[in-house]
Amino acid sequence: MFRKLLTLDRNRRTFGLLAATACLGAGLASSLPAAAQSAYPSKNITIVVPFPPAGTTDLLARIVGQALSVELGQTVVIENKGGAGGNIGGQLVAKAAPDGYTLLMGTVGTHAINSSLYKKMPFDAIKDFAPLSRVANVPNMLVVNPTQPYKTVAELIAYAKANPGKVTYASSGNGTSIHLSGELFNSMAKVEMQHVPYKGSAQALTDLIGGQTNVMFDNMPSSIQHVRSGKLRAVAVTTAHRSPELPNLPTIAESGLPGFEATSWFGLLAPAGTPPAVISKLSLAIIKVLGQADVKKRISEQGGEVVSETPEQFAAFIQAETLKWGKVVRESGASVD
Repeated sequence: MFRKLLTLDRNRRTFGLLAATACLGAGLASSLPAAAQSAYPSKNITIVVPFPPAGTTDLLARIVGQALSVELGQTVVIENKGGAGGNIGGQLVAKAAPDGYTLLMGTVGTHAINSSLYKKMPFDAIKDFAPLSRVANVPNMLVVNPTQPYKTVAELIAYAKANPGKVTYASSGNGTSIHLSGELFNSMAKVEMQHVPYKGSAQALTDLIGGQTNVMFDNMPSSIQHVRSGKLRAVAVTTAHRSPELPNLPTIAESGLPGFEATSWFGLLAPAGTPPAVISKLSLAIIKVLGQADVKKRISEQGGEVVSETPEQFAAFIQAETLKWGKVVRESGASVD
């Protein structure tokens, strides 16, 4: 009897030890995701720029990425994946692992215009992304090749009306704010300038400077140096108010097209499903670096205005911009297959 009781007691203790071990294992397993999140970031972070190098999206990503590298203690890599008005790079991030290591420098094109402009989209700009923060607002600037005869908005409109279809305007690609600024100008001025899309601002500016095209509604950061060097002539800005960087340059609205306004914006987003703790850490880090004097100065020198937001504020802004630009696209009749 004693031996049976001893055996039974040993079995109970063995079972209890196994049960305790199992519970401990389950506890460790359940804590792994939280531990992984608290250790974030533990490796390089990639910011995908959905346009080629040297454009405004690329310039802003590199300024912010460099500051984030210091703030987060990990290297931030900039990866250019241009094409289809930003849709190729956008799709890459939308389908990336939602772990905070692949981010997108989104634009008004990728997240407010393309969903109305393109008949088929490879991602849902609202559902497939987790907004982190806006980074900057940037004026578009109407620039022309210096050999062209028009020096004001009124002169450009008069020339375009007298020469229908002969004025060409370059853009960084279909669906960008640069493209839509031209479409809006055509519609409001009742002219017929011909759109010539490129695979990024750098290529478009090269041909504009070379005389292959006539005008461009470019983001100020990528064209301001060419204006300062005399390679391009600035005619006006597309925003409602003049730019502090070029205070003597009038707006299109005050130059003959009242009500004309088109502003580009840029912001960082993660794939949908990224853990809230990671979203919070990234958002706070972005807001912190955007508040740094050096970052503000570098963005301002490019003609941009720093804007930082909470993820909720940025999400609401994207919703409002999608409605606004959807109306512009419909009224312009622009469409891309």
